Formats: sequence, C-alpha cells, structure tokens
Amino acid sequence: MLLVVLMKAFQLMLSFTLLVFVHELGHFLAARLFGVRVERFFLFFDMGKPLLRYKSPRSGTVYGIGWLPLGGYCSMSGMVDERFIMHNESTHPQAYEFRAKPAWQRLIIMIGGIVFNLILAVILYTGISFHWGDYRLWSDQVSSGMSFSPTAQKVGFQDNDIILSADGKRLDVFSDAFYRSVITAQQVKVLRNGEELTITIPADMMQRVISDKAGLMGVQIPFVIDSVLAHSPAQKIGLLKGDRLLRVDSTEIKDAVDAQLLFKNAPMVEREIVVARNDEEIYLSIQPDSAGYIGVSLSSINAVYPVEKVKYSIVESVPAGIRKALRTLKNYVGDMKYVFTKEGASQMGGLLSIGNLFPKMFDWYSFWSITALLSIILAFMNFLPIPMLDGGYIMFTLWEIITRRRVSDKAILKANRIGLIFLLLLLLYANGNDLLRAFF
Repeated sequence: MLLVVLMKAFQLMLSFTLLVFVHELGHFLAARLFGVRVERFFLFFDMGKPLLRYKSPRSGTVYGIGWLPLGGYCSMSGMVDERFIMHNESTHPQAYEFRAKPAWQRLIIMIGGIVFNLILAVILYTGISFHWGDYRLWSDQVSSGMSFSPTAQKVGFQDNDIILSADGKRLDVFSDAFYRSVITAQQVKVLRNGEELTITIPADMMQRVISDKAGLMGVQIPFVIDSVLAHSPAQKIGLLKGDRLLRVDSTEIKDAVDAQLLFKNAPMVEREIVVARNDEEIYLSIQPDSAGYIGVSLSSINAVYPVEKVKYSIVESVPAGIRKALRTLKNYVGDMKYVFTKEGASQMGGLLSIGNLFPKMFDWYSFWSITALLSIILAFMNFLPIPMLDGGYIMFTLWEIITRRRVSDKAILKANRIGLIFLLLLLLYANGNDLLRAFF
C-alpha cells in the first residue's frame, strides 16, 4: 500500500514539475521577447534558502530550484502583486517593467504560459500517436455486451446489451469520448437478444451518473483462458488455453468478473461448469482452492475482441496529436458546466484525486497520457477570468484594449486579494472532498 502511494505521489510530482516549468517558460520567453526584466525564474518554491541558485550577470535574472515541490514561478519587474505594491507603487514605470509595456504585449506575455501548455499537450499526444499508435474497438463488436449501473438500467439499458450507435454515430470503446457520447446522446441504439432497440437518454443523464457514483457501464470481457497454472484445480480437470467458460452451475457467464466473484465467494465448494472448446460444450466439475481461485490467467480484451491497431507515421502523428488535444480540450470545457451542479460540485477533487489518475506502477504510456490531459486542464484553468490567475490579468488587459481605459493597479490588487481568497477556499473544498471520500 505504501509503495503504491509513493509511486502515485512520485508520478504526480514529476508530471506537475514538467507542467509548471513549461507554463512558466512560456511567460519567461514572452517577457524576454518584449524586454521585460525577469527577476526570478524558479522551479519549486524557495521560501527561505533555495537548493540551487544562479544569477545571470548579463540579464540579472536569478535562476534556481526551491525546496518545496509545489510548482514554480516567473517573477517579472513591474508585475502588479503584493510585492509590487510594497516596493514599486510610488515609483515611475521603468522601460523594462511589465506595467510599462503596451497592452498587446502584456496580453501576449500573460497568454504565453497557456499557449505553452497547449503546445506541450499537442507534442505529447503527437509522440504517443507515433510511438504507441491507437487501438480501436467498435462497440457493436463487443459480442458479450456491456454491464450497466442501476442508473443506466433505470433509463432502459439491460446487462448484455450491445451498443450499436449513439445519435446515429458508431462508437469506439477505447475512445475517451465513448462514455460521454452515450451519456450526452439523445438516442442510443442497442442490440438485445438479436433485436435492435432505441433507448431515449434524459437530458440530465450526466447529473444522474455523477450522483450515482457507480458510473454508467463497463465492457464485459468473456472468461477465456490464456494459460493454466501447474497443479491447480483447473489443470486437474483438464482445462486448456482457449477454453471459454459459459456457465457456472445455472449462472450464464458473460463477464469474467462474474465468474471470479462466484468462485471467490464460495472457496472449496464444488461447482458444475460448462466450457466451450472447438465448437463443443464440455461439462465439468471444479473445486476452487481455499482462496477462491481455480488457477488460470485470462486472455486480454485485445485477444478476445477484434481490436484494430492504428499506426501513424511521423507526418500522420502530428495531425493525430492535434486532434487528440482539441478533442480533450473540447470535452473538458463541455464538462465544466456540471461543476456548477450539486452533483458535480460534490465530485470535485484535489491532489488525491489527481494522484489517483496515475497507475499503481509506472509506465510511460499512462504517464505521458495523463500529463497531456493535465496540461490541457492547466491551460484551461489559467484562462478562466479569475483574479490571481493568468485569466484575471488577461481579462483586465482585454478591458483596457477594448475601452482604452486602464484598470488601476490598486483595483487589480484588490481583485487579486479576492481571487486569492476564492482560490484558497476552492482548494480547501476540493481537497476536503478527497479526505471525506478517503475516510468516510
């Protein structure tokens, strides 16, 4: 358990470090482009004495690494914040200060971090597409169908339904939009016992699913044996690689999980089973061991269903990465409206929720995929017009460009204080939700 927690924490810190560095680098390069003096550029926070520190004799910028791994910062001369009010409020703007630059330059500097996070996401998704490619499984080819939550069953779905389409569109099970496409559709076609049926999805389906906390559905993977352990109950009765479990006693097995639960809940109890082998049904008896295992490993979803591997060349991976980034951004922006519902607010999470996105054991595919997603989220969150965030400064600057009236430094400072209080309360609420879910 401790190893899992440490591994997730390590991945979160590594991902967050990369994201913050790239974000602040966007501000840094834009500031240097327009001649704004960057006083400090730090990875991690350095309250007290930093771990590493170097001052450039040419630019005067202090580069360093702090000891608190919770982000980083790019401090520019003339930036309106608490430090500015204490030291620079009464001074005349200098040419190298942020506040002395025209509005369009200040706008580009503040957008720089957001743009760099979006570029990072595109680069990561491009690399993922080129190195790993994509896997595709059409939902109408999932022959064992889906298992559905109580909320889904209330609107008309039944276990073993095969999803054919949502609003007339064929669906890819491996797409990150698969579940969202079903939840937000108006009509979903399913195949049930050989008959096509249409299920009407209510407009508040997303809120229902969020409130239920049990999700919507899961892919049912048949119990197909990949290998048999030596001296196991399965070997003793002659089970072989490729055998498919059809029934346990009188229970039909569509999903391997159902069979595993039956064995697990009744260890050392002899069960009558039916397996399919070479188009023949074989009747056997098996007694799980004391832990409820029969001693087999199961075939993966790739071996059971007709999963397609999509490969990309270097040239093809770039538009694939761009499409993936835009689709992720679109989905995230679309989901934001649910945050303002009672159900959505209750599911907000903080560091624990973000950390749980990462797998128990490190693998590069998951790490880069999750980091790309978080880069999209960081870009969008910083674009929100909340004082203290980049979006707050962008809002004030756009107001100045449109009205030709500059917001006073004192007004920006007051707004920043309010924004800081709001963000702190939001952090407390989100992380409080994490703690409540963890312990209650």
